[in-house]
Parts: sequence; C-alpha cells; structure tokens
Amino acid sequence: MSVTTQLPIPAHFDRSSVAEVWRVPYQVRAAEAQAWAKQHQIRPAAEDKRRICLLAIDVQNTFCIPGYELFVGGRSGMGAVEDNIRLCEFIYRNLGQITEIALTMDTHTAAQIFHSLFWIDQAGNHPPAMAMISLEDLEQGRWQVNPAVAVNLGKDYDELQTYARHYVRQLSQANKYLLTIWPYHSMLGGIGHAIVSAVEEACFFHNLARGSQTRFEIKGGNPLTENYSALKPEVLVDQNQQTIAQENRAFLQRLLSFDAIVIAGQAKSHCVAWTVADLLNEIEATDPKLAQKVYLLEDCTSAVVVPDVVDFTEQADAAYQRFAEAGMHLVKSTEPIEAWVRL
Repeated sequence: MSVTTQLPIPAHFDRSSVAEVWRVPYQVRAAEAQAWAKQHQIRPAAEDKRRICLLAIDVQNTFCIPGYELFVGGRSGMGAVEDNIRLCEFIYRNLGQITEIALTMDTHTAAQIFHSLFWIDQAGNHPPAMAMISLEDLEQGRWQVNPAVAVNLGKDYDELQTYARHYVRQLSQANKYLLTIWPYHSMLGGIGHAIVSAVEEACFFHNLARGSQTRFEIKGGNPLTENYSALKPEVLVDQNQQTIAQENRAFLQRLLSFDAIVIAGQAKSHCVAWTVADLLNEIEATDPKLAQKVYLLEDCTSAVVVPDVVDFTEQADAAYQRFAEAGMHLVKSTEPIEAWVRL
C-alpha cells in the first residue's frame, strides 16, 4: 500500500449508528480486519518508519450520545455525534498510517468534589447540577462539605472542610474554571462510562488490522480533585502541601515518543483543552520545537454548550489559537494525513 493513499471506508461502518449504543461483534470484525489488512497490503504497526499516535480524549457515551449525562452538543446541537462520524472515518481512511490509538476515559464515582453529594447547604440540600462554587460561597457558608462524605472517605470533617476552601482557592489562583458541580457522569461500571460503540469498533478494527493494541488511560477517580486533563489533575497538594494526586508522567513521555500526535475528543473547552495545555507546558519546558509534532483535529471536537446557561465555545477557540501560535497545527480530518503530517 502506498503511504500517500487513503483507504476506503469498510462496509460495516454505518454513519447513522454513531449516535447509538450497541455491542461490537468482535469475532466478526477481527476476521474482517485481518482480511482487510491482507487485501490492502497494510503492514504491521511495528514496521512503521514514522510513528503516529491518535489520542482520542474521553470519547465516551456520557459525553457523546444524545440524552446521556453530559452530551457535548456544541453550537450545532449534535456536535459530538458529528465529530465521531468524522473521527471514525479518519481512523478507517488512515488505518495504515496510525501507529497507535490511545483512548482516555473519564472515570467517576458519586462521592467526588465536583458532584452534588459532596456538598450541602445549611438546610442539608445538595447543590444542583451545573452550579458553580466560589471561595466566597465557602467562606460565607453557602456551601459546606457533606459530613457523610467525610465519613465515607475516611477523612476528618474539619480537615476536609479546610481542604475544600484550599481547593477552590487553588483553582482561582491558577486561573482555572470555578468549581463546577457536574451531573453524575462517566460513572464507573455504567453504560455512560463506555467508549462510543462506533469508535470502539473502529479502534478494535485498527488493533486487529495493524497488530497495535489500543491503549486505555483512566483518569478522574480521585475524589478530592477534578481531572479534566489526561496528564494532570487540577490540584496536586492539600493545604498542608501533602501530595494528593500526581501527574501522569509515563503517559506524557509515551506521547512525546511519537513522531506525530494527532488529538481529537471531548470536550474542546475542557478535557481536550486542558490536556493539550498540559502537553504544551511540558513541551515548552523541554523543547518548544516539539510543538510542531502536535496536530489538533478541529473538526473532531466540540465545546461545552448548555443552551441558555453557558457557552464555552469562545474560550475553546481562544485556547486553540494559543496552541497554534505555540507551533501546534490546526487540521481537518477530511484532508489526507500527508497534507499536514510532514516528517
């Protein structure tokens, strides 16, 4: 197969199914993938002379299926679905050039600092989903830590209350978003936690066609911090400067080992932007020229938009512009990969 030729889309891919949840027929797809590789002379990933990683961030049902907990509709109203149609087609067309696919998975339980259960007001009520909690809210007693959560986490209540103020203060000092109370989402063991069926199928097909194990990176399980970025939690130390969380250095170094890193996923304004920002920070501290190996699939990501509540599109676009100015490339999935990956 010529490295300058895009592949056709396999017959099993159905664009209309990308918005649905279903079981991937693994055995059937495995046989088809191996036959596809033989038919199109696709060589094993281990033989790649230029190594390209596709990083797909949080392409999970909870963010990508209409009606699920935090569906990222973007301004079109169907953003994540449209993004994933293009993402699947990008994987299939460039099957012979993508060396590895890495999938991050937001992973939560109920008693976490960004969920309603963690907080109560003076009357014992929990904050509603999408409420935002500021340092002023905590200092004036509008919200306080739920004592039941302290017991469940095995924490001293007063210490946890002090930590909560520290946490919100740290977000403010780092110019991060206010603490947002998100709807319960990406719940470990639930359907929402799973990778979108069509994307999972495309990744599995790639895995079998190229002999390249899909890499899964779990994030977000720490009850004491948000974890938008796949590379680093929002807050790393408590009020006593004791470590509560760590950067994912191993994954960061693995990403930088590739000749090119192609990034897609949800949401452009949150987990994608935070991951790319952390990647850029590492690059600028190491070798700013490394930014040139990063390619952002602009048409495979959307910003969080809640009609009549909040729209993060402008913040997301501003972040992407900053990434481009630092040397990263803003590209389209519909263009041949050779048009923008020059090694």
